[in-house]
Amino acid sequence: MAASTADVPALAGKLRAGDRATLARAITLIESKRADHQQQAHRLVQELLPDTGKAVRIGITGTPGVGKSTTIDALGTYLTAKGHKVAVLAVDPSSARTGGSILGDKTRMARLANDENAFIRPSPAAGTLGGVAAKTRETMLICEAAGFDVILVETVGIGQSETAVADMTDFFLVLMLPGAGDELQGIKKGVVEIADMIAVNKADGDNVKRAKAAAGEYRAALHILTPRSPTWAPPVVTYSALTGDGIDTLWQQALAHRQQLSAVGEFATRRREQQVKWMWAMLEDRFRLRLKTDAKLKARVPAIERAVADGTLSPALAVEEIAGALGV
Repeated sequence: MAASTADVPALAGKLRAGDRATLARAITLIESKRADHQQQAHRLVQELLPDTGKAVRIGITGTPGVGKSTTIDALGTYLTAKGHKVAVLAVDPSSARTGGSILGDKTRMARLANDENAFIRPSPAAGTLGGVAAKTRETMLICEAAGFDVILVETVGIGQSETAVADMTDFFLVLMLPGAGDELQGIKKGVVEIADMIAVNKADGDNVKRAKAAAGEYRAALHILTPRSPTWAPPVVTYSALTGDGIDTLWQQALAHRQQLSAVGEFATRRREQQVKWMWAMLEDRFRLRLKTDAKLKARVPAIERAVADGTLSPALAVEEIAGALGV
């Protein structure tokens, strides 16, 4: 049940106290499509802003079958054992079609799902990438205000969702598999270019040698790409989510990255740029929503689309007509 407008300060107080039921309620408020709920959610986020920004935000992506869920389970459990509070969030623009894989992942994150110092939340069940990412950003801030000091943001969609996750986190971790002698086939150039670290999973048993060989291939590939940051050369490491070997290295590298970028002011700059990108993404989403919900516009758009398709109206003039109807 949503809070009344007067309840927002009370909600904020309970969130600061770390109340989990309130956290779930607040996120439901953020994800609601009702205009009054959205206004309350925006007020809540605004009120909690001074309590946010201190967490370590790690984005995680990986090729299918790489063991992303097992890695998050192992990393999250390692961190809670060290006294951290860990929130796992997802960005999945395809969830409206697929049902959202993180719901299944929750069962594969068995230890973390039952850990009182961890919180797992799937992405909203529908929406554009911009919309889902905006909701995830707001959820991230709410979790930080509730005392979670490590936020793991998983991209379970494909393509642009990886860039969206990189744009809302401090450290973007790309997980890879030991290949069958053709490691570079698994590299997507765009993903590697925004990676802050590449980690080769399944470096255990008979796979250790293959994992090390794959890591060497990835290191060679990184040398010919421009790194995301001029002050950080993305390392390539091997680890095993199954045995836990090397999980501590993932965390240590994330901390080293934060320290190195903070020393030259780049960390603060990246955070500021992310905030501005968030603003523009939300503005674009607002315009998309208006396009879909404005009754007069909805009545006119089909005829405009037909005219463009038939070649009787140029796309440029069609845009002018729609923009004019929006008052922009």
